[in-house]
Amino acid sequence: ENERAGSRLMWLLVPGNATAWCPLNCSCLRETGLVQCHFLTLQGIPREIPHWVQNLSITGRNLTTLQASSFINNGTQLSNLTTLLLTNNNVQTIRPLAFHQLPHLVTLDLSFNDLHSIAKDAFTGVAHLQVLRLNQAFREAEGTRLVDDQWLKNAKSLKALEVSGNGLQAFPAGLLKLDRLQVLNIRNNSIKLLDEATVSWLKHRNVWVYLSPNPLACDCKSREMIFWIRNTTQVLDSQSLRCFSPESLNGTHVLSVAPDALKCLNENLETASYVFFGIVLALIGLIFLMVLYLNRRGIKRWLNNFREACRDQMEGYHYRYEQDTDPRRSNATALPPDTP
Repeated sequence: ENERAGSRLMWLLVPGNATAWCPLNCSCLRETGLVQCHFLTLQGIPREIPHWVQNLSITGRNLTTLQASSFINNGTQLSNLTTLLLTNNNVQTIRPLAFHQLPHLVTLDLSFNDLHSIAKDAFTGVAHLQVLRLNQAFREAEGTRLVDDQWLKNAKSLKALEVSGNGLQAFPAGLLKLDRLQVLNIRNNSIKLLDEATVSWLKHRNVWVYLSPNPLACDCKSREMIFWIRNTTQVLDSQSLRCFSPESLNGTHVLSVAPDALKCLNENLETASYVFFGIVLALIGLIFLMVLYLNRRGIKRWLNNFREACRDQMEGYHYRYEQDTDPRRSNATALPPDTP
């Protein structure tokens, strides 16, 4: 307390600052509206931050939870705050209404934390939030689950979103809800493919994208994505994009991949199966012809016997037909019987 009182006294002795003071372990520049605080054992938001602050940076070790009371208990209403940097604070949980006491917040940086839970109402009340940085902010294997429309639906004013280095396995579908998004940074994740719906959305919204490095798959499923990358200026780091799979294209620049090289394993198997089926049919036909050739004499003898049998049968039918049509037999059968 003595150290804190001394800090306040020193601040009051500075000319032009008779109406404001700076918290312990913080540096304050009223001319620029900047307050920077660094606490090794920080447990919460520092108290009595000057009301004129516009740009607030807080770095600590144990700011694990952001909740609705985090900025209320500050003791000062931070109604002028537009930029809030909370990097490297070991933030793990963001609870509902965590930022609703910052009505004019425009930029929020939560990079380099350990998030594993974001409440669906975490960003309710932050109507002017335009820039959100979440680079390397998620606990390992949590990123794909956390970037969803549960909380993004309340951050619809976002124009720039950064989620690089979070191990995302796929393009977060929740981002498709951000109608005002202009810049998207998804670099250094584990994204293999942007499907047709995602590509169509990016083109329609004209979003600028940072995509490298990601382990992109250059196969038949990636045709729409690669065609878009090669024919657009939206991918700002397209020159550095490389294929990760298949093995035959590993390390190849995406911009140099030929369209006919985009094949899938299933396509190759299907082609191979048709070829194999054709070969089998050809072999069966060849064997059949060989059997016919090797048994040509027996077949010829059988055909002759069959022909003779058919001819004898036809001659028998012909003989019966002549007997039945003989006019003498017809007249004989037409005479009346003898009468006494």
